[in-house]
Amino acid sequence: MATKPRDGEATRAAILAAAQAQFGEHGFERTTIRSVATAAAVDPALVMHYFGSKAGLFAAASRLEIAFPDLSGVAPTEIAGVLVPLFIGVWGPDGSFLPLLRAAATHRMAADTLLGVFAAQVAPALATVVPDRPAERAALVGAQLLGVAVSRYILGTPPLVDMTDAELIDWLTPVLAHLLTGPAPVPRPRQPAQTSST
Repeated sequence: MATKPRDGEATRAAILAAAQAQFGEHGFERTTIRSVATAAAVDPALVMHYFGSKAGLFAAASRLEIAFPDLSGVAPTEIAGVLVPLFIGVWGPDGSFLPLLRAAATHRMAADTLLGVFAAQVAPALATVVPDRPAERAALVGAQLLGVAVSRYILGTPPLVDMTDAELIDWLTPVLAHLLTGPAPVPRPRQPAQTSST
């Protein structure tokens, strides 16, 4: 008895899921169209049909949307308590963030995608609630979260790996609260460039 052919949307979704896993585990260079097709149980020609090239497949697999909450009604001191659980869910082992984070270390397109998420989704949301310097505050929050994600889920730093999500939230909440709501440092005057005398 012949098996029912998979419809186009299901085939595309299966290819994308396989690609996200492969890029996350092997990086861009070691992932191939053939390996993705094998994992998705499709012909390699179908991968090319839907995505055109490995770069096109990677671009589609790297799209990351965060269901970012409306922070307008959240007190500034409570923002970190909303953000940390959200990002733990996104970057955890079952989230969509981790494969992209792994690939970003070796591939510019993945790094640009991550930067785009913060620029398009995170920074504007934070800008509406922080007291000042929204670009700097959003960048520092992003750096903190990315650093924790790399240490916990990629490098496997033992104390971070051993923490429960609740413990991690307890540690990070005051740090992010300070970055988001603490007084910004006074800008230092720029020193004139040194010129060498001959």
